[in-house]
Amino acid sequence: MPTYQRKDARAWAREHLVGCSAVTIPSYSADLSKLNEKGIRHDIALAKELGYSYTLLCAEVAITPEENAQFTAWARDTAGSDMGLFFHAAFGTLAENIQAVKLAEKAGADIVLLSYPPQFWPTTEQEIYDYTKQFCDATQLAVMLFPIPLWGFERVHPAGMSVELVRRLLKDCPNIVAIKSEQGFPLPAGLCEMYHHFREDVVISCPIEGDAIPLMSVMKLQFSGTSNTQWMSTYYPRAFDLARSGEWEAAMELYWKVNPARSANGAAAQSYAGGTGVLNRTMWKYQDWLAGFNGGPLRAPAMRVPDRLMKMLRQGLVASGLPVTKDPDSAYMVGRNPC
Repeated sequence: MPTYQRKDARAWAREHLVGCSAVTIPSYSADLSKLNEKGIRHDIALAKELGYSYTLLCAEVAITPEENAQFTAWARDTAGSDMGLFFHAAFGTLAENIQAVKLAEKAGADIVLLSYPPQFWPTTEQEIYDYTKQFCDATQLAVMLFPIPLWGFERVHPAGMSVELVRRLLKDCPNIVAIKSEQGFPLPAGLCEMYHHFREDVVISCPIEGDAIPLMSVMKLQFSGTSNTQWMSTYYPRAFDLARSGEWEAAMELYWKVNPARSANGAAAQSYAGGTGVLNRTMWKYQDWLAGFNGGPLRAPAMRVPDRLMKMLRQGLVASGLPVTKDPDSAYMVGRNPC
């Protein structure tokens, strides 16, 4: 259960939603029949060791609400009380997301990242409002609103979620405490607009590492997430903390050192994400494995990672001077804690 009351969620977020959030993709047994407890605990412990103050417990990987609650419980036990856990509202229907969030609340989740199902096909802002409000009303947890072109809401408004819609949701949903601002991605327009209008009301998050550090020269950002930056080890929490504490030039020195890894990641992502709105979670898990996380197989449907992209991502880390395993890529699907 949350450590705050619903009516105090925004004050809680202003104080506690600080730093960077990783993304933890669950690990499975070799036969994919069950969750891999050792692999999950290994990944949570490593994310915390690398300096992440939160992690998103990724649910876009063929996991049931009950399994997600077990995932959350193991993560809570491993993380302790000083690392926050995001519930990922990425299940197939509104009803299933409400069922899953109630289980996750009891298992120890701190906050929600609100996604929208592929089958949710609104044609009016009212439909987006209704889905969002029904979910927010059903949970005691703080909620991070997530405007991004992935949802296809541009059929309703060019920004996906307009300023007017966001303002209405903030007024009527007191447990919306933050905005993961990606309207118009890959452009920074959504972030700038949300920051301009709502930075005094809720926490504005720029999850894109390549944008956040430069923009912190002109924006006061307290939190960045959720996104897959943990494959760059300690770099992002260190750089973000430097920029937050007024040492922006030192943060930019780190920023440029890791540019080969950033460029490799961008090229690999472009190879599958262009126009599809699908994130290759297998690739994310491979990137994590390169940095010492568990790795291992994912349940179908799961995308593949071509050898050429594996080599490019590995070499990006090498060229950036970041930690990278010497294990051969053939060990990735086995994982570091097989079961």
